[in-house]
Amino acid sequence: MRPLHVLLLNEYFPPDTAATAKNAALVADAIAERHYVTVLAGRPSYDPTERHPAYLWRRERQGNLTIERVGSTAFSRFRMKGRIANYLSYVALAIPRALSMRPDVILAMTDPPIEGIVGASIAKLLGRPFVYNLRDLYPDMALAGGILHSGSWTDAWETLHRKALRYAARVIVLGEDMRERILEKGVDPARIVVVRDAVPFPEIPPAVDEAVVREIRGGFRFVIIHAGNLGFYGAWHTLIRAAQMLERDGMGLVFIGEGAMKPQVQQAAQGCPNVMFLPFRPACDIPSVMAAGDLHVITIKRGLEGVVVPSKMYNILAAGRPLLAVTTEKAEVARWAERWGCGIAADPDDAEAVAKSVRSVLGAPERLEHIGFQARKLAKTYDRLNELRKFVDVIEEAASG
Repeated sequence: MRPLHVLLLNEYFPPDTAATAKNAALVADAIAERHYVTVLAGRPSYDPTERHPAYLWRRERQGNLTIERVGSTAFSRFRMKGRIANYLSYVALAIPRALSMRPDVILAMTDPPIEGIVGASIAKLLGRPFVYNLRDLYPDMALAGGILHSGSWTDAWETLHRKALRYAARVIVLGEDMRERILEKGVDPARIVVVRDAVPFPEIPPAVDEAVVREIRGGFRFVIIHAGNLGFYGAWHTLIRAAQMLERDGMGLVFIGEGAMKPQVQQAAQGCPNVMFLPFRPACDIPSVMAAGDLHVITIKRGLEGVVVPSKMYNILAAGRPLLAVTTEKAEVARWAERWGCGIAADPDDAEAVAKSVRSVLGAPERLEHIGFQARKLAKTYDRLNELRKFVDVIEEAASG
């Protein structure tokens, strides 16, 4: 096959630190090994490691990879008005720039949340194949998470989104639960491909910093860690109530990270001496964060299964750490916990069930060790390099029709 020119649309790209920015960089680098890639992004605005001054347009070239940035606004993402301004200014500037190009394939991710609709429209106008990489499912997530209320404009958003999904030559999803969601929207099953956010599998577990481990554990006998974004999708109040029930058992619940719901979670945890909040740790501390937890929690509220698929699951599995899945059986992580024995699961609406599940392993180190072994065994079947190769194959299949 001749080298293709792939146009990747996503507002966030490094130095943005959003998960989609990091994933877009991985995907772009993987595609650029065989083809030419142009990333069309905005000015860095998602907790970037560096800020850019105002400009209308900017280009960077790195071998087969070209990064173009339109001069969108760069307000703080913590204010919704600023974030919407960033979204709209990016879309307004990115569309005409994209239409001036002649790519072979259009690849869109989900930042901003209407990016799939934008990508499908550009692909249709240019007469090019469209590949849609779903990271989060909108407007489903905004509605189920209570961010938006159902109305005529959300109905219109859903209608346009379904058209974009059906127009796509391929829809790349993060797991089987998300695949099931897309099937419900009437998309041809043959066009849906699961490509997971796997991580490199270390044959030899990396060294940990014992000082960092002690700091995170905070002196608790048994520690449950939630490391990652405190967003709208988690059953946070259920977790807090379960922690209160487990205080006398010497259990500590440690949140590491930030997120839109953090103030509400902190308020709910007031007066709970066994609940701690710590800031994000640098990437070099990930092995220590993994080692610090007896259980690592992944929580998805009822109704959001497959709408959001937490990628941190693969870091936990690769580290050989037991999972605590606070979600329903509709979520793939809960199915894996039961099917592969890599964790325990509990109802996201039942704090007593969560506490009971935790108590089942509190005094069972051999069981925890076995669960960790099963987690690492499962992780070995999902290697990042293989998943990225699959992603590139999907792009080539879409281009060849």
